[in-house]
Amino acid sequence: MRELERRFGEIEARMSAGPSADVYVKLASEYSELQPVVSKIRAYEKATAELADIGAMLADRATDKDMRDLAELEKPEIEERVEALEQEIQILLLPKDAADEKSAILEIRAGTGGSEAALFAGDLFRMYERYAAGKGWRVEVLSASEGEAGGYKEIIATVSGRGVFSRLKFESGVHRVQRVPETEAGGRIHTSAATVAVLPEAEDIDIDIRSEDIRVDTMRSSGAGGQHVNTTDSAVRITHLPTGLVVTSSEKSQHQNRAKAMQVLRSRLYDMERQRADSERSADRRNQVGSGDRSERIRTYNFPQGRLTDHRINLTIYKLDRVMEGEIDEIVDALLADYQASQLALLGEKQN
Repeated sequence: MRELERRFGEIEARMSAGPSADVYVKLASEYSELQPVVSKIRAYEKATAELADIGAMLADRATDKDMRDLAELEKPEIEERVEALEQEIQILLLPKDAADEKSAILEIRAGTGGSEAALFAGDLFRMYERYAAGKGWRVEVLSASEGEAGGYKEIIATVSGRGVFSRLKFESGVHRVQRVPETEAGGRIHTSAATVAVLPEAEDIDIDIRSEDIRVDTMRSSGAGGQHVNTTDSAVRITHLPTGLVVTSSEKSQHQNRAKAMQVLRSRLYDMERQRADSERSADRRNQVGSGDRSERIRTYNFPQGRLTDHRINLTIYKLDRVMEGEIDEIVDALLADYQASQLALLGEKQN
């Protein structure tokens, strides 16, 4: 804590000394990262000083009864504040995921359930789209394959903004839906599923892809209703030879398609590297919230009962209509709190 305060003071002094623009940008970035931590540390130091003063007052036999009673009354409140600030500082000092501040690639694929699964995949995409709009993030569709009755067999999009990955990374996994399809005359509840993958958007500095490691094929675009029938070959398929990963993009511009496909490929390779590093660091990891396991059933959306259940943390809420409108902060916050609690517990085990 003392070292963080020292570094924060040093940054403040250097920023006020009028450094070059490049240096100022770097200092400002570190300043904004440290400011909330140092603010809590200073509040903690002030609270512990108040607690020490009260302790001294109660230990002093010369303290009159009224002052002693007032001190006794204030002591539990200050102790509670000190404990809360300790917890907040511990969370702020937990090792950061280097990808947390990044934008993200959102991939949603219809699973079991045919047309109903594609419709649900579309509902999930709209849910995330509305959530992103509420946060001021920008959503851009990179590729989409529509379902026969609506929705999407697959949709891939970028969600751009600060801290996107930190808020969406726990969404990876299998999402299950239970509802009565509009085409179901008997009113029977059907169960279908969609798979969500959230990858941190990689930059050139994160992943270097050698030109000899990829094969680029161009194909004729095949849009719905024959909209691309008379166009030249513009769809792009990129194969990463060392891993076998294949990415396609089929918008109208071949140049844009290549750029978008490379963007997705870079993010998938970055995610593979992150997953490998995580596995090596914690082969016996018990916490599944942040595992990003695509095959794990994480959540059930029960429309007849208006109920959503997140199976990882046994969270059940009865406002599914609002959730589908993009109000998912309550779920995200609960998942984040559970993850932080597990990290603090692991930290405690190491210290013991």
